[in-house]
Amino acid sequence: MSQEGFWDNSESSTRIVKELKVLKAIIEPWEISYKKYRELEELLSLVKEDDRDMLLELKRDSESLNKAADRMEFHVLLGGDLDKSSAILSINAGAGGTESCDWAGMLSRMYSRFAESHGYSVKTIDILAGEEAGIKNVTMLIEGAYAFGYLKAERGVHRLVRISPFDANKRRHTSFASVDVIPEIEEDMDIKIEDKDLRIDVFRSKGAGGQSVNTTDSAVRITHLPSGIVVQCQNERSQFQNKQTALKILKARLYEAEQKKKEEELKQQDADKKRIEWGSQIRSYVLHPYNLVKDHRTDFETGDSQKVLDGGLDDFIEAFLKFNAGK
Repeated sequence: MSQEGFWDNSESSTRIVKELKVLKAIIEPWEISYKKYRELEELLSLVKEDDRDMLLELKRDSESLNKAADRMEFHVLLGGDLDKSSAILSINAGAGGTESCDWAGMLSRMYSRFAESHGYSVKTIDILAGEEAGIKNVTMLIEGAYAFGYLKAERGVHRLVRISPFDANKRRHTSFASVDVIPEIEEDMDIKIEDKDLRIDVFRSKGAGGQSVNTTDSAVRITHLPSGIVVQCQNERSQFQNKQTALKILKARLYEAEQKKKEEELKQQDADKKRIEWGSQIRSYVLHPYNLVKDHRTDFETGDSQKVLDGGLDDFIEAFLKFNAGK
């Protein structure tokens, strides 16, 4: 990076900077922990048996070091080819009308909070607001090292049980929304898209409630004719930017489709993709008559539903990755 002319090629320099961040995320925790270990080792040789305060401090530091080692051991579970990639996360409201649209909006907030707590950036690529509240669907780009490795645990149907804020009789309602996560594909990956295989439509961007938020036809919808995959983007400033972002998502979805054909593991994911309704959920969020969030794949659960809805997903993700590694 210090070499003359490094920044002249923005595409190459951006790729290398991303690679540097990934490598630092792996190496730095080990270096810090090893340094702490050596310090504790030296300190232990100097501590006297009757120095209770120092022994207690050593105990606290060693417990902290053990926790850091556990986190690094857990990081080994993120060893998939694309786990280090950024993530493209989509949420779709399911059965339940306004209730489900509101639930999809809550999930969008939850994943945004999770991303922020991990230092990831969140960019809304496409969104369709609900008629009364919430959102019908949204696609977000979550950028940062290992965003896909973590968030792939969230693929599936999410179920909410609560007293409806939209029901004057205060009855309990059940809502569903589906979450899909795919990795962002780097530009240098060998995925060829022929112009003749694309149908590109432009249209005017729409805001919440149907208002036009752009006076020109800048939103872009791309249909990949051989596969039938459709992607769209409307939140960039220009038609060109929307097209580039949509092509990036298309490349990611084509890569995912190809992986599903080749890998037996992803075939199992296809078998798990069910309708967005009762009986197909991977996780339930119960806010009434008690508080409980339970993952039906791992049986991991917590009574602190508010913490989870505020983005506290780490324990659920760790439980899933360990469960998946043990299959």
